[in-house]
Amino acid sequence: MNTNTPLPASGALAEVQRHLLDGKAATIAWLESYLRLQSVSADPAHGPDMAATRAFLVERLHAMGLADVQLLDAGGEAAVFGQWLGAPGRPTLLIYAHYDVQPPEPLALWRTPPFEPTTVGDRIYARGASDVKGATAIALAVVESFLRVHGGCPVNIKVFLEGEEETGSPSLRALALRHAALLRADAVLSADGGRASALVPTVNTGARGNAQLEVRLRTADKDLHSGRYGGAVRNALHEAARLVASLHRADGSVAVPGFFAGVRAPGERERADTAAFPYDEAAFFADVGALPHGEAGYSARERITLRPALDVNGLYGGHTGAGGKTIVPCEAVVKLTVRVVTGQDPAQVIHAVAEHLQALTPPGCSLEVTALHEGSPASTLAPEHPLVRAAETVLAQASGMRPIHVRLGASVPITSLFKETLGMDTLMFGYNLPDEDVHAPNEFFRLSSIHDGLMAWSSLLHELGHFSAADFPLATTPTQEI
Repeated sequence: MNTNTPLPASGALAEVQRHLLDGKAATIAWLESYLRLQSVSADPAHGPDMAATRAFLVERLHAMGLADVQLLDAGGEAAVFGQWLGAPGRPTLLIYAHYDVQPPEPLALWRTPPFEPTTVGDRIYARGASDVKGATAIALAVVESFLRVHGGCPVNIKVFLEGEEETGSPSLRALALRHAALLRADAVLSADGGRASALVPTVNTGARGNAQLEVRLRTADKDLHSGRYGGAVRNALHEAARLVASLHRADGSVAVPGFFAGVRAPGERERADTAAFPYDEAAFFADVGALPHGEAGYSARERITLRPALDVNGLYGGHTGAGGKTIVPCEAVVKLTVRVVTGQDPAQVIHAVAEHLQALTPPGCSLEVTALHEGSPASTLAPEHPLVRAAETVLAQASGMRPIHVRLGASVPITSLFKETLGMDTLMFGYNLPDEDVHAPNEFFRLSSIHDGLMAWSSLLHELGHFSAADFPLATTPTQEI
């Protein structure tokens, strides 16, 4: 997307955007303070840092002028909440972000300290800068500017900052159900989930879902001497390799019965948008030293966004240390994941994979499911949804180009969870870019993205203010509250 988005010539939005630009240095300074907080949710040693981060955010929401600022708890890391409901008849948006970050290790690979934000050119380096504290700073600054300049926002706002995203959001479902009345809104606007391209404007209309499976195959009571037993008994690694090989056909397409149940062929708009996305397929494979492989009839981009996938993530057993060891392994472990698309039930898919492996397990061997996570379904935002229409308008005005609809190949569980528990659709409107080393050493966020994000988020809230609450699909009531 183009940078240096011009301001409107006049009007209420222009006043807010001037206020945002005048206060950009203060926004960056606040972001730097936020980045210094070591909010690593995966490490219990950072419990005090997590608490300090919550206190920091509570103070910010109070300072912004939000009401009902509080911590929402469901047994895990608490979420931070605040709201402004002064726009009767207008839509209510739940602004989502997460305050936890990935562990910084390996520390030796960082060129600058991970929790001391360092600006180099257009980049601010720190753990969490891109995922997702940079975009969070943008969203909060925009809401605050509307309240400061006009005393109110074009839409009703609820802010929800989660503390467990980087550990799989283990208590988010319980939290959403326990606080359903407080959290329910007409839609979710997520600061997480970034831009797909720096070259063209994109609207994210969905993501693949996922599920996980781990199985243990046993062929004997113990590891055996390969001189005494080799060639006379089954080898657990041999048998596991055969089972893994049965999951796909020679061309890479999935061979598991029932795997494609519910899958529909991609529509013309989906394939056209996928083709329009700037994507160098040759470079995609060259960058990782790999060759194309997979389901026939689809481009690589279509395979990783519009089609389901099944991957073995780990296969091990026997002797894996240094040197040789002449044994016939008695046990092998297989770890795998599936990515599912709209129409598939991830629980049904992962159980179909388990049943396939069980059916092909040879006589005299036992296959045990040691871990199974039924995961979350794919998410889809309809092209005519008010969130999509508003984002298209804003991005087209900013860039002078027609926005392309894109889907993520990865999974974003919160989108399906909010839909399932609270009936709310989610638009991911983050402002990070794919090359910013998320989850890796030397993570960074572009300072130019702060400018662009402030302009786009303010324009989006202004545009959504043209809709009424009645324009949004009705939210469903959760089946239970706990």
